[in-house]
Amino acid sequence: MRILFMGSAGFACPCLEQLLASSRDEVVAVVTQPDRPKGRNLEVSPCPVKAYLGSRAIPVLNPEKVNTPESLSAIQSLRPDLIVVVAYGQLLKPALLAIPPFGCVNVHGSLLPKYRGAAPIQWAVANGDPVSGVTTMFMNEGMDTGDMILKREVAIEPGDTGGSFLDKLAKAGAALLGETVELIRAGTAPRVPQDDFLATVAPKLKKADGRIDWNRPAATIHNQVRAFHPRPGSFCDMPGAPGKILKVLATRVEDIPLSVAQGTHGTVLEEKGDGLLIQTGSQAIRLLEVQPEGRKPMTGAAFLRGHCPKV
Repeated sequence: MRILFMGSAGFACPCLEQLLASSRDEVVAVVTQPDRPKGRNLEVSPCPVKAYLGSRAIPVLNPEKVNTPESLSAIQSLRPDLIVVVAYGQLLKPALLAIPPFGCVNVHGSLLPKYRGAAPIQWAVANGDPVSGVTTMFMNEGMDTGDMILKREVAIEPGDTGGSFLDKLAKAGAALLGETVELIRAGTAPRVPQDDFLATVAPKLKKADGRIDWNRPAATIHNQVRAFHPRPGSFCDMPGAPGKILKVLATRVEDIPLSVAQGTHGTVLEEKGDGLLIQTGSQAIRLLEVQPEGRKPMTGAAFLRGHCPKV
């Protein structure tokens, strides 16, 4: 089949690799988001998918808006049999969805209909779910609402972060895409409607989502820290240094005896051992790895030795 691939984020790269390795299919072009300014110097850089392609002789389209008449004409001229969309970043409208005779297929990082939206992987970890997974579906014009084809569960291990679990699902998604394409080729791909009553939403992450609320239970904060690592990151006010921010990179939940608890959430209970121990809405949390504002990441113990303001 002639396949048009649409993807931008790093999550999409293993799926593209899966398609490029196929001896039965041809990736006729790749559509990505336009190059954007990135980093401290705001240098214009390609998205991860375009960077992954490197010098491969594959046409790359990166329209600002993919549903314009100009974009539709360019895609139509490629005569794709199937369009595969993975972490692309724009919704496809009916005119575009209607171009390929075999439809448009999406690889989504959750077990739909749970976690529809832009950040399903991070929210699954943040909510403490023991398992999530990937789903392939035939796309419609809704946000992750199309008929499902295949699902694959993947366990969320206690040590997983948003970043590590994303890598696991990216690999699982690539394998599931390979199976999905074969079913479509054979004309046996199932179409399982989603139950909207069971749907939940995984909205796009904002920097503000990373602010730690010490009134919440320690386990909830711990899951937030690991889910939002490396992006968008979790942070709090620097203890004893108003106006300064402390990024929190890794934590551990700890029980605290009543003789130590002081009643105020956010109170620093200890300044020794592996890092600051802070009281939360229930139990306490140890800051095992942190990054003071303007400094490099360091262990909680190193922070105590040389950087911890006295409170």
